[in-house]
Amino acid sequence: MKQETDMNLHNTSYPVSSGPEELVPSRYALKVGEIDVLVVSDGVLPLPTTMLAHNAAPAERAAWLHDMFLPQDAFDWALNAVMVRSGGKTILIDAGLGSDPNLHLPRAGQLIKRLEAAGIDLSSVTDLVLTHLHMDHIGGLLVDGVKKRLRKDLRIHVAAAEVKFWESPDFSQTAMPQGFPDALRATAKRFVSEYGSQLRQFDETHEIAPGVIARRTGGHTPGHSVVRVASGGDALTFAGDAVFAVGFEQPDWHNGFEHDPEEAARVRVRLLRELAETGEMLVATHLPFPSIGRVAIDGDAFRFVPAFWDY
Repeated sequence: MKQETDMNLHNTSYPVSSGPEELVPSRYALKVGEIDVLVVSDGVLPLPTTMLAHNAAPAERAAWLHDMFLPQDAFDWALNAVMVRSGGKTILIDAGLGSDPNLHLPRAGQLIKRLEAAGIDLSSVTDLVLTHLHMDHIGGLLVDGVKKRLRKDLRIHVAAAEVKFWESPDFSQTAMPQGFPDALRATAKRFVSEYGSQLRQFDETHEIAPGVIARRTGGHTPGHSVVRVASGGDALTFAGDAVFAVGFEQPDWHNGFEHDPEEAARVRVRLLRELAETGEMLVATHLPFPSIGRVAIDGDAFRFVPAFWDY
């Protein structure tokens, strides 16, 4: 893996003056064969630690958090999105949280301003791929003033099963903090209302650009999808919410946002096994930024092997 100082993603390497709140890394560029990839942080989302594994014994969950030097009550989940350039297309994979004042999440929803800081004009984005319609993946498109800056012919790719699910979503197997189900439901409804005419729905797999393929996995939500970028023998999979930080060591633990936790666990194990066998790179929404690494088999479970940062 090699970081590119010139990604050709509209001056992504230009230095940017930032205030003290921006003295953190928020974008990381790499090449996948001949394809340019940029991981961009949307900020962090503080959530209760029970969300990591609501089916695990409290003592086991507490032990994992202790071993990871994490607090026992709540910690910051990363929020990552990805930009890709392939075949003359500029593709954004997921759109971040945006702004929901009712949830009091001021450190999230940073994607739009961080794309601007990277010198990326929203009007240059030709395609958007959504792993699913949870609000931390679509909310950036609902920020005031964003839609008018996007291309009128922007293509938004999403699994048909995902759009169908949000017509009447089922939260019976989730374990979310108070307020989240209502916010998720309202955000998905508003998104489909505002962008429905631009949706390009697919069933199982769909090629967005040369070497960029979305694949429906289900599990987390019925239409949850991952996106694989492949070129010249290299490959990287953006796993969306199929994998969380605890999912390597404890792939059977249920995340509170999973609408079908049992199927989500099966999806997670299949995906991690595939990546362990191929050695391909992994990026996921909620792994610590920039979340680039590989997967190794570790007994009956897995181990995340972070990539060395390349400057």
